[in-house]
Amino acid sequence: MIPLIERYRERLPVTEKTPIVTLGEGATPLVRAPRLEKALGLGPLHLKCEGANPTGSFKDRGMTLAVSKALEEGAKGVLCASTGNTAASAAAYAARAGLRCVVFLPKGAVALGKLAQALVYGAEVREVRGNFDQALARALARARESGFTVVNSLNPLRLEGQKTAAFEIVEALGRAPDYQFMPVGNAGNITAYWKGYCELGPSRPRMMGFQAAGAAPLVLGRTVENPRTVATAIRIGNPVSREGALRAKDESGGAIGSVTDREILSAYRMLARQEGIFCEPASAAGLAGLVKLRRRGPLRGTIVCILTGHGLKDPSIPLKFGYKIKRRSVSAS
Repeated sequence: MIPLIERYRERLPVTEKTPIVTLGEGATPLVRAPRLEKALGLGPLHLKCEGANPTGSFKDRGMTLAVSKALEEGAKGVLCASTGNTAASAAAYAARAGLRCVVFLPKGAVALGKLAQALVYGAEVREVRGNFDQALARALARARESGFTVVNSLNPLRLEGQKTAAFEIVEALGRAPDYQFMPVGNAGNITAYWKGYCELGPSRPRMMGFQAAGAAPLVLGRTVENPRTVATAIRIGNPVSREGALRAKDESGGAIGSVTDREILSAYRMLARQEGIFCEPASAAGLAGLVKLRRRGPLRGTIVCILTGHGLKDPSIPLKFGYKIKRRSVSAS
């Protein structure tokens, strides 16, 4: 597979001297969703399955570039704060590059699959009493002391890498969709997609971002001091890329709304049962928003929903539905 940086080299801030740190990221499937189209009464609906990236989330798109440039610039290591996916991705790409990686995680608030990844890739894990925003403050303070490169989405290289997902959607469809629905947490991804669409030309979607109701600072217009949601990947009360997200909404004629945990989990289950796609809860926030808006009236045109991470990132969630496993004793004879 051609590395993402090589595929889009002309559109990325790299030179011939940039060492490419890659795990084969990008080129993720854009899957048509005919059963959801029928159930919701929609036109063409596609699902961008970013859980097919090497560490199971969209973070790898930005991490390949951020870690490649950190290596080029002689960084001693990389560090980040994370609700889980950034930590997993940073740890994997740092291991690939031969760099140290330190991650700051909110204590007791990171899904098991993501924590397991950070540990097995060799990251030095620091648990912080508090939420993501407090973990980020600790990470930034450590970066100033250590000379490590911060690879959170406040690093502009992360967004440069993540914008390539918009390129792939346009390549697959032949044009930009009419609507793009997606989850919003730290708000870097919606910012990056909009940047990608704007670089490609006048064909641009209406950007429809959705936060969890218990962690919806962009909807409320203020910081949420104690964000709460089952969708841990977007459990963020003070988004770093707030301005970029609002700009994407305003310039595209889109919207940023909120959905409840019940709505998120309903969409999460719908994706699995209707289309055979297993995503983590936060990934389903965009579809939950689509379902919510569809109830209010028709939506015409081509729609893309961004599914940001794989369901195995948070393997405990299906157990909350109370599924029963049927067991039968089988004779050995």
